[in-house]
Amino acid sequence: MLTIQWDDFEKIDIRVGTITEVSDFPKARKKAYQLTIDFGELGVKRSSAQVADLYDPQQLIGRQVIAVVNFPPKQIANFFSECLVLGVYTDKKEVVLLGPERKVENGWKIG
Repeated sequence: MLTIQWDDFEKIDIRVGTITEVSDFPKARKKAYQLTIDFGELGVKRSSAQVADLYDPQQLIGRQVIAVVNFPPKQIANFFSECLVLGVYTDKKEVVLLGPERKVENGWKIG
């Protein structure tokens, strides 16, 4: 495993946001949703997330998630993903979303 320095970690901007919209993403190679996430003062960002195996759209609306918000936009098919929603891979390669254990303000920084 590659070792990083503290300065490397400080370059990553990880924030809390609330999912406000969920759409199916049929053009993605793997089953995914298009998410719209409110990051408070940072604004609204969109993300493609491969979480459709474990979550229905209704379960995601209003859910707080943790995401890296300072990646450049990445084009996935006809969609531009503006942040990376974080999760844990199960042994079946399903994604369990990471989120705060209690409600916090959108945009608060993870450290």
